[in-house]
Parts: sequence; structure tokens; C-alpha cells
Amino acid sequence: MFKTQFTNDFGVEFPIMQGGMMWISKKELVSAVSNAGGLGILSALTFETPDKLANEIEQTKKLTNKPFGVNLTFLPTLKPVNYDAYIEVIIQSGVKIVETAGRNPSDYIEKLKSNNVKIIHKCTSIRHALKAQSIGCDYVSIDGFECAGHPGEDDVTSLILIPRANDELNIPVIASGGFGDARGFVAALSLGACAVNMGTRFMITKEAPLHENIKQALLKAKETDTVLVERSLKNTLRAFKNAHALKVLELEQQGSTLEELAPYLSGLNGKKMLDEGSIDNGLLACGQVIGLINDIPTIKELITNIINQAKSIIQNQAKLT
Repeated sequence: MFKTQFTNDFGVEFPIMQGGMMWISKKELVSAVSNAGGLGILSALTFETPDKLANEIEQTKKLTNKPFGVNLTFLPTLKPVNYDAYIEVIIQSGVKIVETAGRNPSDYIEKLKSNNVKIIHKCTSIRHALKAQSIGCDYVSIDGFECAGHPGEDDVTSLILIPRANDELNIPVIASGGFGDARGFVAALSLGACAVNMGTRFMITKEAPLHENIKQALLKAKETDTVLVERSLKNTLRAFKNAHALKVLELEQQGSTLEELAPYLSGLNGKKMLDEGSIDNGLLACGQVIGLINDIPTIKELITNIINQAKSIIQNQAKLT
């Protein structure tokens, strides 16, 4: 029933994609999503060296024989990243799906496409989506203001961005930002998307590799429990509203420089928080969809429920005529 260009191109059962989340999108989560009929995505920069990414790809292949991809994010960082080496690993491993995000990936498009890799570029505006199309990206994942992580600086919601992107582009559009249940899934398809991308929803599942304390804290959260930080750096991040995020926000309001903020922005704080379960000790990307999440299912249960409930929604809507 839910066959789209996304399911045809990527060889998956359902038009549901899992977001590439730092420290979280690892083999356990990715393989579970792919095995359940969605498209799992490893987060390349979770692994501090290309060799470690290569190992994670191989370990993921042992857990699933279904398609999965790799996310590669080009964002400002305090530590230089050898992107060419990561891309070489992706190509040599035989992965055929790459999600890029952050700055323009044009330097790497030719190499990826010459190795038959399909490229999904995540964008937060129509102008960036048009640019992604012009440089040869195969898909655009349009990220609304509701999203976890980096929503851009324009503050436009998914309800506007998805149909705008569908009107403007000639390549398929994936809906990202604010999706976590069957209602959002059906809405995204109605707005012209060929699939939905979910991050926060997959974070609160049995297989997600983060401490149970973090899952329980997020389960209690509402849609108002996120905050925008790093806005002063023009690198806005939507994060869970914890003591650490509020401290960053306070420092920004005081006019702190990047050097002064750097110790608080280190991703290693977040990694330690996820591993040890202390909810207030780092920044945790979290979307407003957190307000719609009421349980911690397995990945299989989550995807099955979304698809079954989506069918019911469509059938009930049909009765209105």
C-alpha cells in the first residue's frame, strides 16, 4: 500500500528512514530498522576513525541483509575531519546510500555517484534544496523547524517546507522534522513526500543504544521541553531542555565567544551522558515530536504500528466521502 519511489529506489519495504544521530545511530539501531522494513542509517562521525566506521559497517552487515546507508555530516568542528577517508571507506564497503547534511557536499558528489552511490542531502530551506538538486543529489530530505539537531536559521516548519519543496524540485522529497507516528506519516505523504525520516522517535526504542535513564527522561518530556542553542554561532541546535543546555543558552545571552562556549559544546559531553545516564551533563539533540512519544517499543513494533495505523487512518478518511 505504501510503495513510493523511495521504497523502489532503496529496496525497502516501507517509506520510513531512520535519522543519522551522533553516538546513537550504530549497528544495533540501524540493523533493527532495516530488518523491520525501513532504511537504517549509520552515523559516520560517531566513529572517530574511518577504520572504525569500516568495522561498524561490517558488523551491521552481520546483523542484517537488508539495505542500509551512512550519514556524513559536514558541520563546523573543533577537530578537522578527513572526509575523503570516510567516503573511501563507504565506497569500499559497498554501501550504496549516503545521507549528507550540513554544508554543500559538492566536493564529494562526483566520487560518490561514479561508484553508484545514491545521495540524500538534508536541507532546511528551499534555496538549499534547489542547490542540492543542481549539484546532482538524488533526493532531498527537507528538515522542518521542529526537528532535532540543526534546523537552520529560517525557522520554517515542515508543514510549509514539504509542499514547497515538492512544488519546486524535480527530485524526490523526504519529510524530516516532527514525525513520529502514523498521523505524521500519512500527513507527510499527503504533502508530497515519498518517505519520512525519524530521529527522536527511533531514539526512544528498545534497541537504541543509550542509557535507560535518558530514555525514561525523554519519555516524560513534552513538546515544550526543547531549547535552541548555538544560535549566536549561526549553528542553531535544538536540544533537550536540561541543565547543560540552559547553561549554554545563558552563556550565549551573556555574549560568550566560541572559545568560551567550546567546553560546553564538545560532543564528548553528550557521549558520556548517553553512556552513563546523567541527563544534565551534555547536549542531546531532541525534536519537538518528543511530546507525542508515550512508550518505548521495539523497532519492529514501532514500524508495524505506524503502518497499520496509517492504513486505518486512510480507510477512515475515505469513509468521509
